[in-house]
Amino acid sequence: MSVRYDLKTGEATSTIYSLIKNGKYRDAIDILNYQVQINQKSRAGLSLLAYCYYSVQDFVNASDYYEQLSNMYPEQEQYKLYFAQSLYKCGLNTEAMKICSQIETPSLQFKVIQLQAAIKYAEDDINGCVEYIEKSPSDDASTEMNKACILFKEKKFERALEKFKKAKQTIGNRADISYNIAVCYYQLKQYDYSLRHIADIIEKGIKENPELSVGMQTDGIEVASVGNTLVLHESCLVEAFNLKAAIQFNLKNMNNAREALTDMPPRTEAELDPITLHNIAVMNMDEEPSSGFEKLQFLIQQNSFPFETFANLCFLYVKFGFYSLVADVLAENSHLTFKHLTPYEYEFMEAKIMQQTSPEEAYRKLEEMGVKQIDTLRKLTKEVQDVRKSSKEEAISRALKEYDENLELYIPILMAQASIYWDMHNYTAIEKLFRKSFEFCNDHDVWRLNAGHVLFMQENTKYKKAIEFYEPIVKKNYDNILNISPIVLANLCVTYVMSSLNEEAEELMRKIEREEDHAAMDNPERKFYHLCIVNLVIGTLYCAKGNYEFGISRVMKSLEPYQKKLGTDTWYYTKRCFLALFENMSKHLVLLKDSFVGEIIQFLTHCEMYGKDVKANVEMPMDPQPMHPGRNTVAYEARYLKWLLFEIIEY
Repeated sequence: MSVRYDLKTGEATSTIYSLIKNGKYRDAIDILNYQVQINQKSRAGLSLLAYCYYSVQDFVNASDYYEQLSNMYPEQEQYKLYFAQSLYKCGLNTEAMKICSQIETPSLQFKVIQLQAAIKYAEDDINGCVEYIEKSPSDDASTEMNKACILFKEKKFERALEKFKKAKQTIGNRADISYNIAVCYYQLKQYDYSLRHIADIIEKGIKENPELSVGMQTDGIEVASVGNTLVLHESCLVEAFNLKAAIQFNLKNMNNAREALTDMPPRTEAELDPITLHNIAVMNMDEEPSSGFEKLQFLIQQNSFPFETFANLCFLYVKFGFYSLVADVLAENSHLTFKHLTPYEYEFMEAKIMQQTSPEEAYRKLEEMGVKQIDTLRKLTKEVQDVRKSSKEEAISRALKEYDENLELYIPILMAQASIYWDMHNYTAIEKLFRKSFEFCNDHDVWRLNAGHVLFMQENTKYKKAIEFYEPIVKKNYDNILNISPIVLANLCVTYVMSSLNEEAEELMRKIEREEDHAAMDNPERKFYHLCIVNLVIGTLYCAKGNYEFGISRVMKSLEPYQKKLGTDTWYYTKRCFLALFENMSKHLVLLKDSFVGEIIQFLTHCEMYGKDVKANVEMPMDPQPMHPGRNTVAYEARYLKWLLFEIIEY
């Protein structure tokens, strides 16, 4: 039912207050805007309109109307307070602080001090924040919360956690306190405890506010936006789901991370808060890189944004190979560079940019960084050994944590050095580099995985050694084998085959097949490519050895059924084998039986039939010359390959 704006005298007040009471702020805003147009100096109309805008988290409009009210009624200083709060919510901290200094009413001073403390906290001015908190009454419950927040900002997470727990006992089971406790556990990497508190927030939110439609988007139900209401804000559901997504992301459970984001109450993209927008961008970057980069670029242009946004944008540009864009972002945002990047991150970024024009200089810079980290690791190794003699568990845990954190800083440096040699196909040099780091990195999965890749690339002489590195990684995740990269599984199978360990290869492939069958039963719409890619890589190996008939047969069988196995990644390996075959056929180095040529034609016809909606190539984000959508399909390329074959056999 539509809302009437032209209400009769006497109807407006009761209708507006009823809408506000029922939380229908948008409807109230529509009526109030109409009423204010009639009487532009209506104090009641402007005040209610500002309140409604604030309640739906539209702080820009709220600040405009509160500014108007504070100018019209300067003696009513509560409007100045609300104006300052709106400016603070907009990220305009300097302007908000200026307005706070103009408020003199004694009864408002406590709220003014709280707001000033919050502004200093947002600006990372801990001393300034503490100064204002100390002016607050010591017996006020919020003071304990504020002290906990200060400890959190100072990265004293254990002490902050104790303060938040104490506040929960005093104030009660409030969603925001439970969220703060969950965040502390998150920072301490105690994810199980964090997830328990998140589950409590979600359960409470669903029970008390079923109208927020939690989980309906994930279930595929189309629901309208719930908007940014005060109810949503107080429920802390958005914050809880974002934290849950972050935990799953850190645990490498990408599907669960994305599901957490779709489980949160539905809102339009324009209504999303900066943290949610950031998380959606980062967690969907592999599937939608262009959209992800647009979101991150938009965020760093705002007055306030999640602290990690700038670093993530830069590192994702590096990951996708957009080195010139990284350089541009660093140059154009020098005020952000030194605030949001650590010296380590900035040096690493510089080295990666330099690698494109001067690999030798980049390697030298990375070597200097690596030496510093190795020195730190040696000192920490000695500290761990000394602390272990004392048998103090807390001290041992702290020392090991510090060692692990520094090892995580060294690994990217080592891999960046290795990538320089990798580009030169100098695998022997990478092997020597990895040997030097063996004492620190030999238990690290990333190091072991890349060591396996290096040995694999040296073929016959190193296949058995490669097994020693690949096998523990696969066995470690054997119960969740589909979480392992298909290339790792494929490489392990190849090393088994080339080392005459055919039974082990077959057992691994049977395990993958069983897991894919179980996963398909739980999620029949999803495609699983692990076994297909394993077979494709084995087929590619036989093609590389010149046994095209067996290799191509394996490749063709691996894509059956086409509707389940034909994808961008699987087509990439498939077309490479066919192009190699056609090249050798055109040079008359390979002759095929007519019956086998017929099988190839039939296979390409099936690919054409089932590949109409499958992209043939991954489109790079922000490509100035995007691919033609009609040509970037498996159907188009399969038809083209068939034409090439007809040309070669003079059909």
